[in-house]
Amino acid sequence: MPPPLRILVCLHSFEPGGVERVALRLCKSWQAAGADVTVLLGRPDGAMRDEAPALNYDRHSSGPISTARFETLWMIVCAWRRIRAVRPDVIFCAGNSYTVVAVALRLLLGRVCPPVVAKVSNDLGRPDMNALARHAYRRWLKVQGRLIPHWVAMAESMRESIADALAIAPARVTVIDNPVLDEAAARRLADTRDRAVRDGTKGRLFLSVGRLAPQKRFDLLLAAFARASGPDDRLVILGEGPCRRALETLAHRLGIAARLALPGHSGDPAIWFARADMFVLSSDYEGMPGVVVEAMAAGVSIVAMRSSAGMDELLGHGRFGRLVARGDVDALAAAMAAPGGAPDVGALRAHARRFRVERAAPAYLHLLRRAADADPAAAMWGNPEGTPSTGMSTSGAPRVSD
Repeated sequence: MPPPLRILVCLHSFEPGGVERVALRLCKSWQAAGADVTVLLGRPDGAMRDEAPALNYDRHSSGPISTARFETLWMIVCAWRRIRAVRPDVIFCAGNSYTVVAVALRLLLGRVCPPVVAKVSNDLGRPDMNALARHAYRRWLKVQGRLIPHWVAMAESMRESIADALAIAPARVTVIDNPVLDEAAARRLADTRDRAVRDGTKGRLFLSVGRLAPQKRFDLLLAAFARASGPDDRLVILGEGPCRRALETLAHRLGIAARLALPGHSGDPAIWFARADMFVLSSDYEGMPGVVVEAMAAGVSIVAMRSSAGMDELLGHGRFGRLVARGDVDALAAAMAAPGGAPDVGALRAHARRFRVERAAPAYLHLLRRAADADPAAAMWGNPEGTPSTGMSTSGAPRVSD
């Protein structure tokens, strides 16, 4: 019997985030399947400390100094130390914000760096950037494509755009549906909503979830709510972040402060999904947003901005929710105001089952094993336009979703 596959995963902290939550769920599943998983943790802060308590966490002490302000540099140093001390078989890069760590390790360690599998967690187009910054970012993406041999897209519709942005062959991109939920979480979302008793409150409850950060464009959501809502309607945004004060100020200016709630991060979003009449996503850019899958699993009507190449696929090309153009506040308000019948709850929940960790974890583990069995030196210095010596098929672009 071969020895357990040794997987290293780098995470900055336990701060709430979709990338980190999915990574922890995958790590739990890989460990349960017999892999030797180590999570290299930058700092122990955050509300998700209980998400996966039994995992093997490794943290290099920074003494009394907080590493939050230089967490990427700190993660590079810690990962370099860890890999030199105990060489893992493969490194899993959980999202876009961690690719800089992977590139640095490839450059620092050269041919002795373990192979890297990187998941694309957000749209690579970055419409939030100005032209100069976007040009620099596109050059940076090509560096990533050159140095990181294995990539994962969260939807078939995202594969071509990812390959184009990274200047790599599509065969180097494996498609695995984003494992947002496990069976227990999906069941809780559905059961909590099915058991919910409306309290007789007039008006509709609009719900959104995400970090209070510019990417999420909650300023547009507030403006759309102000136009679309009736006097008894309410808006709840779950999450915390640097834009809280600006959003509160905007709500007062729009005259909706009394109907807006910002309760912060929720450890149990199922309760809020159970109460919601509509879930709204207003982000500038996303990957395959997990909060939309959670809304499906609960059985909530959905309105979303087209924030990535995968959003049409995620919403079944309109079957499972309404899509509006990115940044179009008028269209968002119109979609929120439009009367709609009850959603097809059974169809929503059936579609959400595609995105369970029980389906995705074995596919990821298979890809990680293939990457570990490949020649990392050939993968690093291979032709970026073609398929390097990674054990991946060149006869067709692989896809794993079930």
